[in-house]
Amino acid sequence: MFGPFRATSPLSGGLLWKIPFRLSAPQKARQRKRLRAVDTVIATVDTALRKQGSSLKEVERWKAEMPREEEMRPKDKYTVFDRKEKRYRKGVHKVPKWTRVSQRVNPPGF
Repeated sequence: MFGPFRATSPLSGGLLWKIPFRLSAPQKARQRKRLRAVDTVIATVDTALRKQGSSLKEVERWKAEMPREEEMRPKDKYTVFDRKEKRYRKGVHKVPKWTRVSQRVNPPGF
């Protein structure tokens, strides 16, 4: 109990989370820039395929299901649905790999 190998108190032990509660303004700007970059890639691939006279099922499905950055509400740009959260939303920056995974569509009503 005493000495160099005593038990730590629960307050000082454990993992310290350093993720802030909300996104900062520069993080939001980078998120919007990432969303626009994905939109331009999809548009470029679609126009190139159209010039060749073909299309891809995946590109057509993306265009049908996923909203563009300017069509999204701010709530959908910066938060995602999470059934474990109190108000069913959490910041997109709390999602693992949030800069590489598209989180554009949420359940209706949330």
